[in-house]
Formats: sequence, structure tokens, C-alpha cells
Amino acid sequence: MSLRFLSVLLLFQLLLFSGCYTLKGISIDPRVTTFSVRTFETVATNAPPTLSVDFTERLKDKMRSETRLQLKTGEADVAFSGKVIDFRVVPVAPKPGELVELNQLVVVIQISAENMKEDKIEWPKEKSFSHFAEFSNTADLQTVQDRLLQDVIYPQLLEDIFNYFFNNW
Repeated sequence: MSLRFLSVLLLFQLLLFSGCYTLKGISIDPRVTTFSVRTFETVATNAPPTLSVDFTERLKDKMRSETRLQLKTGEADVAFSGKVIDFRVVPVAPKPGELVELNQLVVVIQISAENMKEDKIEWPKEKSFSHFAEFSNTADLQTVQDRLLQDVIYPQLLEDIFNYFFNNW
């Protein structure tokens, strides 16, 4: 094969595959150019003190990396706010007289978004999203908590929130 043919084929594959990763079905009105995220509040009594700030920063990062919107500290075209409303450990399927082998760390986030530019979008005033991660009953929550939040719970909550508000899922 000729070098020119291989170059064209490589370019075609590059364009094809790069398009697969960037087409996310995001539907944001072109008039919407900025977003803001107020620091989330924690109302769950047993949540770690840094959870709300960590989640707020991760939401900002996701918005910056996966949309064309610019973060604004003041009034923005789309404004997000929310609360951590539940943080608990739940035993998985305990049976009478038996020890539980797995626990679930459950986190529930309540979020609201106000869109100042699009009249046709009617987001609910507040929407809750939850996710969990399982861990062994022999593990101490304090030792596995950060890994479960960072690797399992935050990514899924962020994806669910993003899809709800921007992908019309």
C-alpha cells in the first residue's frame, strides 16, 4: 500500500474515533454560556465534613471538562446548588441469625438547577440522586470511605446529574 493511502486511512480513523468520544448528545442552548455552582450544604448528620466541598468541586470539574460552559462565580446562565441529604451504611441482605458479609455506603445528593436562558426547560425545583458502594463487613468505614467516594459514588452521581440536566435522559 502506498504511504498516501495509509495516511488518508489513518486520518479517517482518527476523525471517526475522536468523534465517538466527543458526541455526548449534550443539548445546551447556544445562548447559555456560563454556569455557577454554589458550595453544597451537608444536612446528613454523619457525613464527613469535607464531602459537600469535594462534591461541589467535582461537579465544577465535570462541567468545565464536558461542556463548553465557563464557570462564573456570580450570576450565571445556569446556576446549580444542592445538599448532601443522606450518608449512611446499610447492611446488604441480612438474614436472621447470620452475619452480614457486605455493607453499602449510600450517599444521596439533592440538587437544584436554575436555567436563566431557556424558558422551555422545566427542571424540578429539587431532584435527588443516590448511589452506593459495597464494602466488606470486616473493613472499617474510615479506611475505605475515601476510595468508595472517589472511585465509585462520586463518578456515578456526577454522571447521573449531568445526564439528567444536559442529555435529556
